Amino acid sequence: MSNSPAEYALGSTDAEHERLIRQGVILAPLTERLFRETGIGPGQRVLDIGSGVGDVAMLAARLVGQSGEVVGIERDPRSIARARTRAADYGLHNASFMECDVSQIQSVGSFDAVVGRFILQFLPDPVAVLRCLSHAIRPGGVVVFQEVSYAPLLALSAHLPLWSACVSVARETIQRSGANPEMGVALHRNFQEAGLPAPAMRMETLLGSAPDFTLWIYDLLRSLRPQIQKHNVSLETLGDFDTLSARLQSEVSESKTVAPYVALVGAWSRKPGDYA
Repeated sequence: MSNSPAEYALGSTDAEHERLIRQGVILAPLTERLFRETGIGPGQRVLDIGSGVGDVAMLAARLVGQSGEVVGIERDPRSIARARTRAADYGLHNASFMECDVSQIQSVGSFDAVVGRFILQFLPDPVAVLRCLSHAIRPGGVVVFQEVSYAPLLALSAHLPLWSACVSVARETIQRSGANPEMGVALHRNFQEAGLPAPAMRMETLLGSAPDFTLWIYDLLRSLRPQIQKHNVSLETLGDFDTLSARLQSEVSESKTVAPYVALVGAWSRKPGDYA
């Protein structure tokens, strides 16, 4: 099975790592609530695919405790190094990280849960990945993914022209790079096509107006700049990129309303059977 994206759209620069960490802080409560609801807890063995710099794996490691184990799978060596350092700094010795591709996940053992956040959207055949992951789950184990949907962002940004234009540029760039900007909604079909039961699902969208919240879309565009240039996505509607962050903040502030964070779609399904 070959499911490696030819090029991860957001790259692996130091700036992108910092963006992922900021994103992880904001999304942690939503991801933790989902994991708790699906039964992830003490003593379990969890596989996290597309670990990046380790935020989801470390969150899961806290939930399973020292009697449990989390294995993070990531293909980028720089991200793996950062994840290992962060986990050690937090004393999370029950979290380990493997540098390998999703095509190799069948060789890492058996798990109570497989999780991932913002990873399936970048794979050319997410159904094949889910099918493969189902073999790494014990009967009664759970498959849990959170993916993005840009459609709600556009609808909720209609009152903010510049913000909405930024979301449109990001969505178009993601799509032209070969990723699926509506992967979240597609999870329902993908789970079933992979042979899993139809998943339970929810969509959550955080809203805010604080500067550190409203700049997430600018952060994302900065990481996407190489892909924006590669795929000739026009930035004309955004004006001077050097002043974009200040203008975004001004637009939200002057509107006296809120801006949306990325729409997060969670889906979870339990593998038929009972634990052995």
